[in-house]
Amino acid sequence: MPADHDPSPIAPSMTRRSFLALSAAGAGSLAILSTADANQSNADEVTSWTLSNAAEQVRRKRVSPVELTQACLARIENLNPTINAFITVMADSAMDAARVAEAEIHRGRWRGPLHGIPIAVKDLFDTAGVRTTAASELFKDRVPTQDAEVVRRLKAAGGVIVGKTNMHEFAYGGTSAVSYFGPVRNPWNNDYVTGGSSGGSAAAVAAELCYGALGTDTAASVRQPAAYCGLVGLKPTYGLVSNRGVIPLSWTLDHVGPFARTVADAAVLLQAIAGYDPLDLASRQTSIPDYSAGLRTSTSSLRVGVARDFFFADLDPEIAAAINDALGALQKPTSGLRDVALPARGQERIRGGVRSAEAYAYHAEFVEKSPERYQPETLQRLRSDGEVTARAYIAARREVDLVRRTIGKVFETVDVVVTPTTAVSPPALADVTRDVATSLALGGPTIRNTSPFNVYGWPTISIPCGFTRAGLPIGLQIAGAAGQEATVLRLAHAFERTTEWHRRRAMT
Repeated sequence: MPADHDPSPIAPSMTRRSFLALSAAGAGSLAILSTADANQSNADEVTSWTLSNAAEQVRRKRVSPVELTQACLARIENLNPTINAFITVMADSAMDAARVAEAEIHRGRWRGPLHGIPIAVKDLFDTAGVRTTAASELFKDRVPTQDAEVVRRLKAAGGVIVGKTNMHEFAYGGTSAVSYFGPVRNPWNNDYVTGGSSGGSAAAVAAELCYGALGTDTAASVRQPAAYCGLVGLKPTYGLVSNRGVIPLSWTLDHVGPFARTVADAAVLLQAIAGYDPLDLASRQTSIPDYSAGLRTSTSSLRVGVARDFFFADLDPEIAAAINDALGALQKPTSGLRDVALPARGQERIRGGVRSAEAYAYHAEFVEKSPERYQPETLQRLRSDGEVTARAYIAARREVDLVRRTIGKVFETVDVVVTPTTAVSPPALADVTRDVATSLALGGPTIRNTSPFNVYGWPTISIPCGFTRAGLPIGLQIAGAAGQEATVLRLAHAFERTTEWHRRRAMT
């Protein structure tokens, strides 16, 4: 069944709290299943909906937020022991929020498309009264007193936070295999990594444990796991979404962004979290358009730039084939493709200097006092970071500012730029957990194509564009000028409508 099928067969007259006990009438083969199996199958039916479809059924009072949340919690209970997507499941508070949403909607006070919808957040976002661990022993008992700004905005939109997702410790890596709480496993094939650092958020959405999730992206950490888990993952323009209340890796390069099953769902999530935060030093004042409405605008005039140099080098053959097919599919809904050049070579030196110095600035005291509470790979990275000089950091930080000031010239000749999201397929979990050296060596190539865009600060999205013969997803990356999320989303949506890749489901 497609992930975005119309759930309209659920009757409008269905009573509250009745969904998980749905009778066999109209359920076909469910009649021969045990009650437990039928309940689980019904829960899986509900969780297979897209966020947008679930929101429409809630708005029309065909299904209750309580029923959606029960279904997600039931699926989490069933699948999380295998994929390890969640560190903390917030079952009690999620059910409380769902009941409040149900009562509000019953009284005609529908807040919008996130009202009553179960959402997950990376365990890097502060949640008042609920531990925020960053997947580290160091913070395993850390309980914030305030919500991160994006969590506050999700709640204000009526979102139901079902839990905190597993991740690469302190967001410092691209596999989500380095975690105090154990590695995250890819829902498409449990023997492979999800990517990272927001791997738990990606796994939770791909395994249909929730309808959307938030992650952070410093070099790849939304787009690369989105590519590896067959999802839509968006890194917005630097400063569009508040980082306040998010444990930092690099203040200059960190971006908060959504995971979703469709571009329309990503637009809904972005609408809720985007906007100026006067208490966030990186936040920018800018008008926020209606991202969902923008999806309906024609893409026929869009000029598509293809950045072949650097980004197409040494591609896995299966990825290269999928990307070539995707480029062909982009010809029809646009004004055509042309090659463009981006200054990607040498970016690692700039990015590394900034990220390393800023990561060490946050962790220096912890590394000195409690080194044993870090995972070995993270500790090795941070100790190396301590060797970056002030002079090197200042020079690298200035180069980032220069790149961001000048890189937009490419959009004089094109409206968007496309590349493969990753050059290589996800590594096997057994390989990246072998030792630190192997983990670092395998993780680096997976973020090569994504990390330059954190320096640029552009809005950049990854969308599904194919699968390997082993059944692992492949991603296409689309970027636009700073502040042009609407254009990026519009083209991504147009591509999605011409293909079927987003309809496939991970059968964990």
